[in-house]
Amino acid sequence: MRPYLGELIGTFVLVFGGCGSAVLAGGHIGFAGVAAAFGLSLLAMIYTVGPISGCHLNPAVTLGMVLSRKFDARRAPGYMTAQILGSILAAALLYTIASGTGHFDAVTSGFASNGYGARSPDGYSMSAAFLIEVTLTALLVLTILGATDFAAPVGFAGIAIGLCLTLIHLVSIPVTNTSVNPARSIGPALFAGPAALSQLWLFVVAPLIGGGVAAAVYAVIRPIEPGAQLSMRRATQSLPTEQEQRLAAVEAVVAAEIAPGRKN
Repeated sequence: MRPYLGELIGTFVLVFGGCGSAVLAGGHIGFAGVAAAFGLSLLAMIYTVGPISGCHLNPAVTLGMVLSRKFDARRAPGYMTAQILGSILAAALLYTIASGTGHFDAVTSGFASNGYGARSPDGYSMSAAFLIEVTLTALLVLTILGATDFAAPVGFAGIAIGLCLTLIHLVSIPVTNTSVNPARSIGPALFAGPAALSQLWLFVVAPLIGGGVAAAVYAVIRPIEPGAQLSMRRATQSLPTEQEQRLAAVEAVVAAEIAPGRKN
């Protein structure tokens, strides 16, 4: 159950950190600040739960990993369920905190939910919203597939992926409030009213298509050699030599703590 719990916690942090910055501090930090919050939340979780679950935090990423043969399809439903639950829990906590002002209205404010037409920050159409969600989700998943490739530099995947998500938000917040993640969209939409729920389908379908497109593109530009598949979970773990160094450091600290005559 630990990988599923890791996905739940990681998605909770992503949604609470990203959407929370928009709901609670958006008027102070602007679009750029919200974009940074999403990127930093993902970056932090990659290094926190990545070694446990692979840090998908996104059904579109899980789908892309399955199609790229980097993740067991049998575990995908559990991962996606955990991601959605994490998003709902984060949205519920955020709603409770935001309501502390006594005059907060999730429906009127939009509650960081995604939308098109009248619900788009700058009034973009449904077709524009669909295209940008497919395109930018493909960019995100393609970045993840490349950054976690067995030939990629070890230890830098989180930086590349976090910066990519920041870039994606800088481009698309004015269009849709940026989803590229069905789980991220579901949680806030449940609190944002019927209009948000009526448009939710786009922010589930388009990112999933984007994840599939990324897997197809990556299969063309970087064919996976037999026996060379590397899971995202394995890619975010430290090398055996690094693990040995950390273990030696812990053992040294423990030895110092129990050494005879140590002064407190």
